[in-house]
Amino acid sequence: MQKVRMGMVGGGPDAFIGAVHRMAANLDGKIQLVCGAFSRDPAKSQQMSSQLGIDAQRCYASYQAMFDAEARLPADERMEFVAIVTPNHLHFDVARQALQAGFHVLCDKPATLNLTEAQLLADVKQRSGRLYALTHTYTGYPMVVAARQLVVSGQLGKIRKVAVEYHQGWLADLSGDSGKQAAWRLDPAQAGSSCCMADIGVHAANLAEFICDDHIAELSADISASGNRQLDDDGVVMLRFAGGARGMLSASQIAVGEENNLRIRVYGEKASLDWSQESPNSLKLMHADKPFETLRAATPTAAALGGITRTPPGHPEGYLEAFANLYCQFAEQVSQARQQHPDIHSLLPGINEALRGMAFIETVVTASSSQQKWHKVPDVSNLSGQGGQA
Repeated sequence: MQKVRMGMVGGGPDAFIGAVHRMAANLDGKIQLVCGAFSRDPAKSQQMSSQLGIDAQRCYASYQAMFDAEARLPADERMEFVAIVTPNHLHFDVARQALQAGFHVLCDKPATLNLTEAQLLADVKQRSGRLYALTHTYTGYPMVVAARQLVVSGQLGKIRKVAVEYHQGWLADLSGDSGKQAAWRLDPAQAGSSCCMADIGVHAANLAEFICDDHIAELSADISASGNRQLDDDGVVMLRFAGGARGMLSASQIAVGEENNLRIRVYGEKASLDWSQESPNSLKLMHADKPFETLRAATPTAAALGGITRTPPGHPEGYLEAFANLYCQFAEQVSQARQQHPDIHSLLPGINEALRGMAFIETVVTASSSQQKWHKVPDVSNLSGQGGQA
């Protein structure tokens, strides 16, 4: 297909996630980065544009200027979607203005600063008729898709218990709070009401809901902040799913020695599964009445369960490839939208996941400061459709 044209807001020099987005977008050769507003500092934005080989005329001083100028270009030249890779507090306004200007949006998570903004964004998105996707990266792993299919097809039976944990140690040293990545995540003005739960806990919640094809209906939470920090860096959440399963979510950024330890176990009546992001090509399937199995990515069994891989068995694919799977799916949707035939059945996280993520974060923060044991997670499913088409 003709390459889909992308713009980017954020992701300037020394930005971590912006570089990851660009690598993911480039991997399958379906996307071309044609413009950007990479930094609030025009000099840094121009520096990034030069490094990326982008026409200096299409490096903009602000995202507002970019949307205005790009909208005036011929349809076959202007960007078709924008990737938003800024701190959380900018997500809503950038996405809102992009949608209103007629551009599709792919945004880093969480979608907004709070649930109110997410609800407003859902309304803007619906009225715009544009596509919206959210980069919950871990749903792009082949064996995560396989795990979901095992649950959906009934091979585990009724789900009884879910245990998901996401442990990191990069914020364990309290003296490092002034670093660029830590500073904005620990600042309520830029991160919102949560650090740990908004940064990684919401990934764990999304992974559990995705694999189980179910949603968290109620929760009880205990989150905490180390030292003089204003926002949480550790927490535990007890879960009740709408389908009846019980669960536990643990998220920490002060777990000394941990790197990016995301792990999920789903226990059903007939079988259980176990997947870890640090060993992503393997999915352990445990049966009650026969030997355990280890399913491997790119094998015929995994392929039959819907896993998307680029290399033969034994050639590990990881974080960048999972990220690229989301970009690849979104590029295909944008291409289909050119012909007025978007794919409405995609598993790509969209506005519904954006709403559910913000509802989860806010409910966790509220529950942790309350003496009440259980708190209902707001039902936001009636406000949108599913996936990247939502």
